[in-house]
Amino acid sequence: MNSIVSLVPLFPLLGFLINGLFRKSLSKTAAGIIGSGAVLLSFIISVYLFSDIKGNEGYIVNLFDFINVASFKISFAFQVDQLSVLFLLIITGIGFLIHVYSTAYMKEEVPADFARYFAYLNLFVFSMLLLVLGANYVIMFIGWEGVGLCSYLLIGYWFSNTDYNYAAKKAFIMNRIGDLGFLLAIFWILGKLGTATYSEVFDLRNTLSETDITAITLLLFVGACGKSAQIPLYTWLPDAMAGPTPVSALIHAATMVTAGVYMIARSNVLYAMSEVSSDVVAVVGLATAILAGTIALYQNDIKKVLAYSTVSQLGFMFLALGVGAYTTGVFHVMTHAFFKALMFLGAGSVIHAMGGEQDITKMGGLYKKLPKTTWTFVIGVLAISGFPFTSGFISKDEILISVFEKSQVLYWFAVFAAVLTAAYMFRLMWLVFFGGFRGTHEQEHHLHESPAAMTIPLIILAILALVGGFVQLPEAFGGKEYFNEFLSPVVPAMSHEGSSVATTEYYMLTGTVIGLAVIYFLTRKKFAVSMFEGVYTGVKKFLADKWYIDELYDAFIVNPLNAFAGFLKSVVERSGIDGLVNGVGRFVNYSSRQVRLLQSGQVGSYILFMVLSITVFFLVFWNQDNIAHFLTNIF
Repeated sequence: MNSIVSLVPLFPLLGFLINGLFRKSLSKTAAGIIGSGAVLLSFIISVYLFSDIKGNEGYIVNLFDFINVASFKISFAFQVDQLSVLFLLIITGIGFLIHVYSTAYMKEEVPADFARYFAYLNLFVFSMLLLVLGANYVIMFIGWEGVGLCSYLLIGYWFSNTDYNYAAKKAFIMNRIGDLGFLLAIFWILGKLGTATYSEVFDLRNTLSETDITAITLLLFVGACGKSAQIPLYTWLPDAMAGPTPVSALIHAATMVTAGVYMIARSNVLYAMSEVSSDVVAVVGLATAILAGTIALYQNDIKKVLAYSTVSQLGFMFLALGVGAYTTGVFHVMTHAFFKALMFLGAGSVIHAMGGEQDITKMGGLYKKLPKTTWTFVIGVLAISGFPFTSGFISKDEILISVFEKSQVLYWFAVFAAVLTAAYMFRLMWLVFFGGFRGTHEQEHHLHESPAAMTIPLIILAILALVGGFVQLPEAFGGKEYFNEFLSPVVPAMSHEGSSVATTEYYMLTGTVIGLAVIYFLTRKKFAVSMFEGVYTGVKKFLADKWYIDELYDAFIVNPLNAFAGFLKSVVERSGIDGLVNGVGRFVNYSSRQVRLLQSGQVGSYILFMVLSITVFFLVFWNQDNIAHFLTNIF
């Protein structure tokens, strides 16, 4: 069993090594098969682990001692339980579909770059698998840093574009800010408990003071804000759209941004002990959901709309975690993976058909030429909008109900955020797929449906987006909460919401609110398509310009830091450090040129210098008595 678990991350790692080392000699077909096959093998093993762990207790696989010092020992170990296996299925399952999709989407790349792309994808999957399999916070942190590195490599995949490189650096640097919080939390845990292993930390949690618990959980949340793009560290995620569209799907659905949710869900025992931290998580999550939702309303880049949508949906997940509905937050991670991967890959199909165009104001009427892309995308829109009995309806309504139990004020703000979701998603759908075509004649002439390698993953994801929520269908609708039961061994009873929460009244209330919002925006089809305003003013411009948060960061953080760096470069480095080092070099060079003049070859000069040297010697090293005594003996 130990060796089988190790194979899950091993296969993508081998795929990375093969494609990376032999990228110049592999054909595109071979690179695609190796990259996709590695993730498929991991998925097959993950399915086996899922069937094996179901209804059983989790276990730890110790591979070797990673750090072994006098004060503590860190093992390189994997923890296999219901939570980690669930994420394995999401990562490898969705990841495999994205790999297959990429074989067609990236076909125009030269073979060496094609193999490099799949090497990066495999390394991304490997890092995320390491993150969720780690049995302690240190191994989680290794995977945590790995996905950060891979996001940099893939966002800046087309590195000849300066803007893409800037977006990659922005993602990398903002994640480092959050990572510092995570790292400090690990040091705090090690300093107080002498261990970073989950089971040992949770067993010793009662030895920690309330201050320790609050500080550790808040620092962990800082790390989660970076990886999962929450206020204030969210602005990197929309810019991450610079990478290839399948990369966006992988980041938003199967890896990276779900890491923060996983970390808090894994640490739920600690968060349950700190009301302050839980409230912070809930409020920040809700604020992020609303802020990102308002920004998405007036974005014209198809990928930017989906990116801000992800930020908003992640806010819903953290809201659920903050009110103690840990399994509900994880459930929304799963359903979101289905419909968000579907919509990003659908957006890639649209961009592919439009010859690289991403501006939705230049689209329209694509349902005529892209029927499979259109109707699978529509299913994704219905799911994320909370259309009754889609996966998104079940998971999002569970969140709303859990929030209602905690605070009716938070609940109504959350409902508002859910209505925003329906608004911007239906606007996107109408502008892209329906109405009249607004692009060029050449673009319209070349419109065509994507190949099977791209549409088959769309169909599979559409089916999952439709029925994937039925594993948690409440008894009020004739179902059973299998998902909660599956995760119950991992989530303790004190933080595990019971089935009694999901009452018919609350479900009908929230479902009706979302349903009415959907119906309303359905009736706005004519306005969205035929009367679209391409230039925004007033509040619309404020939202389209993203609340000027990026400009605010530039004015108060980026520009002052750049100015300070410029000062250090010109004054401290060039004039100070370089001036000192170069000055020493120039002095030695000048001195050597002068001293060499002493070697003139003239005997008279040598005698003169000898006499002068003796004189200086007497003056410096002899006192007056010695000089007088010497002169007396001579004369």
